[in-house]
Amino acid sequence: MSRLSLSLAGALAVSALCSPSFALSLPRCTWLPKSPAQSPSPRAAMASAYDPSSAKLVIFGGYDAGAYLQETWTYDGLTWTQEQPSLSPTARAAASMAYDATQGTLVLFGGYDGATHLGDTWIWDSASATWTQGTPTHHPTGVSGPMLFTDPANGHADMYGGYSGQFYQLTTWRWTGTDWQTVPTAHTPSARAAAVVALDRAAHEVVLFGGLASVNPWNTWTFDGSDWTLRSPAQQPPNRYNSRGAFDGALGHVVLFGGGAGGAAISDSWQWTGSNWEELQPVHSPTPRESFAMEWFPPTGSIVLFGGENGGGQLGDTRWFVARP
Repeated sequence: MSRLSLSLAGALAVSALCSPSFALSLPRCTWLPKSPAQSPSPRAAMASAYDPSSAKLVIFGGYDAGAYLQETWTYDGLTWTQEQPSLSPTARAAASMAYDATQGTLVLFGGYDGATHLGDTWIWDSASATWTQGTPTHHPTGVSGPMLFTDPANGHADMYGGYSGQFYQLTTWRWTGTDWQTVPTAHTPSARAAAVVALDRAAHEVVLFGGLASVNPWNTWTFDGSDWTLRSPAQQPPNRYNSRGAFDGALGHVVLFGGGAGGAAISDSWQWTGSNWEELQPVHSPTPRESFAMEWFPPTGSIVLFGGENGGGQLGDTRWFVARP
């Protein structure tokens, strides 16, 4: 399990993407190692999101072997660049970030700085490459491991769950651009943190899976912008925490990778078809890890993964998930 676990206790031919024994009904896929000219140092538990306004992947914070970090880095598909904003959120790990399509900005909330579960809100504007601290009248409880995502119905940045240091949370919140508002739902997943969450752009709903919790979180939920629905897939991945999921535009499905399970990092890949989970068999996979960044990156038509950690410490590699239906 990671240090936090939340204080919480290049190219290949398409025909060669997968092994000959790979089931014909599943996509051909692989994880390709990349070698950007510049890269962040090894780190884990960064907040990350793809920013359509700049066509870049943005990461903030995390921790390395010695400290919590306060750095902002962007990736353009070729190399990483450390941004130099005059103001930044304080150093933290296990925060979360999502794109707000109504504002054209990224919204960051929460995290842990080694002493406090944070409850502040920050806005990243790619046009000016600046952070601005929000001043909402209302806001969620300070938590580490919250799940932020773009609302599938209205494009706002929404948030669910997290861990306050005492309790796991189960409220759904929505960022209006100036304030946080609770989203009343008839149903809700049980309280949890560090779960997989990803916007399924094909089904126009958010997928939530697993996480850390006091009550068994080994289940799959979807959110349509108004309510949560408990799904009943024929099979699910093993439960995990500090994993990531991202919609893959080539497959038209959400892809899940890795995470932590029972104190050990894992390296399996799965796809959510809209009704069931299917395990993928990529030719090459990243080393087992948890607490990494992973986002769909339209400029390259691939999912980009960076960093994370395993039993040997923090990682600093960049990889692309390349798939063909």
